[in-house]
Amino acid sequence: MAPAAGNADQAELLYGLHAIREALRAGARPLQRLLVQRTDRQFAEIVQQAKAKRIPVHIEPPAAFDRLVPSGKHQGVIAFVAAKAYSSTEAILERACLRGEPPLLVILDGVEDPHNLGAVLRTAEGAGVHGVFIPERRAAGLTSVVAKASAGAIDHIPVARVTNTSRLLESLKTAGVWIYGVEPSATKLFTDVDLRGPVGLVFGGEGMGIRPGVLQHCDERIHIPMKGHVQSLNVSASAAVVLFEAVRQRGLAGGQKAGSSGS
Repeated sequence: MAPAAGNADQAELLYGLHAIREALRAGARPLQRLLVQRTDRQFAEIVQQAKAKRIPVHIEPPAAFDRLVPSGKHQGVIAFVAAKAYSSTEAILERACLRGEPPLLVILDGVEDPHNLGAVLRTAEGAGVHGVFIPERRAAGLTSVVAKASAGAIDHIPVARVTNTSRLLESLKTAGVWIYGVEPSATKLFTDVDLRGPVGLVFGGEGMGIRPGVLQHCDERIHIPMKGHVQSLNVSASAAVVLFEAVRQRGLAGGQKAGSSGS
């Protein structure tokens, strides 16, 4: 498991052409400096964007990149960034209000694999989710690995880190959000519930799924039918299946009730 991040004073590495390009475009996370192997055509756009934002650009030999990112998947470009600032519950709900849409939220209960977290963020951003909530402890945080796995989505979706997931669910319910726990033993199909209103979807972590103490705070439990021998999907796959059912119900216009006319 990668260490949880989120401290704005702690520098971390972001690497890969697409991840850094999205970070520069979105401007959500300040880049302290940029390292590139060359300034030729492959890196010209990123170098120009960095210089326009007054970010120092340094040309370094391949050995320096391999030392910083031993996996070799840096694609010849590395940025030193401050970890993305976490959002708040209030800011995420306000985001839905400003869009004129009923909140669509994702709550992750103990997802420890940073690649899974990144994949969920990518799916959630594509589905128009207003915010993702993750636990403060025993869960992956917003690291450079998560950023790369999200393919840039981390720069476009708010993520809140909470100390107590059960208390979060109760506060969301007080705000009018209906909480669904997605877990294999539920009796109700995910397609049999109305996802058009204010909804929070809880997905469990690798192995144990949603913890019992968190599950009891859900308003309802739903499941994805499985026809093979495997009883459950990976958390990012589960999120994709359920979230895009919400997209289908809400309509392509975003927030419209299923069956209403879109534009």
